[in-house]
Amino acid sequence: MATKVTWIGHGTFQIETGGKTIIIDPFFNGNPAAAVKEEDVSPDVIIVTHGHGDHVGDTVSIAQRTGALVISNFEITEWLQKQGVSNVHPLHIGGSHAFDFGRVKLTIAHHGSMLPDGSNGGNPCGVLLKLSDGTIYHAGDTGLFYDMKMIGAEGIELATLPIGDNFTMGPDDALRAVKLIEPKRVIPSHFSTWPLIEQDVDAWAARVKAETSAVPVVLKPGESCELG
Repeated sequence: MATKVTWIGHGTFQIETGGKTIIIDPFFNGNPAAAVKEEDVSPDVIIVTHGHGDHVGDTVSIAQRTGALVISNFEITEWLQKQGVSNVHPLHIGGSHAFDFGRVKLTIAHHGSMLPDGSNGGNPCGVLLKLSDGTIYHAGDTGLFYDMKMIGAEGIELATLPIGDNFTMGPDDALRAVKLIEPKRVIPSHFSTWPLIEQDVDAWAARVKAETSAVPVVLKPGESCELG
């Protein structure tokens, strides 16, 4: 079965691959864009890119309810254990590990990572998921950086990029990111959740189509696409 990628809303994605369900940055409660409720998901794996509340989100309650393995940087996994989450796997930027669903590697991201209670959230990160039917690059919350070109050299089947501006890349820099990464397809995210990050996603997608070889995949919250 092909890997299925669902945009739940804001920066939250669900990936179904190899019989496993992975949720990246499980932000449900307080997320006006979320297509489903926290209690409706039962992931096997949770990946947290950084410590901000709209990305750590409901990690603690979901992990405690489901026993999901939580993958994040060392500082966040240490913090999660103090919140009662025992099934964690720490990684750090540049490091990778092979799991039963594929290999996870953390990349740099230019952002912050303070946890909701003010604790140190370590360094923010993006995520490379090397799966049997292609590699996904989830950029997380980030500004533009030239090393995206090296990430693209991994051979990216699908990239998910923030386009909301203000806290992350805006449309112009996200377009530059597509040109650096050269993914086969790209999903925009982290936009229009609130008025401050409102964007014309169709206009951005038209620019991607006109100026790059990537295929823009514009999803509404709850919609999916497949690798391949």
